[in-house]
Amino acid sequence: MGRVKSLQIKRISKKIFEEYPSKFSTDFEKNKKSVDSMVDTSKKFKNLIAGCITKLAAIKARKK
Repeated sequence: MGRVKSLQIKRISKKIFEEYPSKFSTDFEKNKKSVDSMVDTSKKFKNLIAGCITKLAAIKARKK
């Protein structure tokens, strides 16, 4: 089982992913670099957001 992410992380991730869907993929490292340029917060939160976005991208890819 994975860790539970806070609503703040999920909300920010969903908002960023909906605004810039073409900038993200299922690759965590690429997503981490994209999030780094968009969000000005701590490294921990950037990684949490990038992980959540990676999961959203994987779900979107599975639906297609």
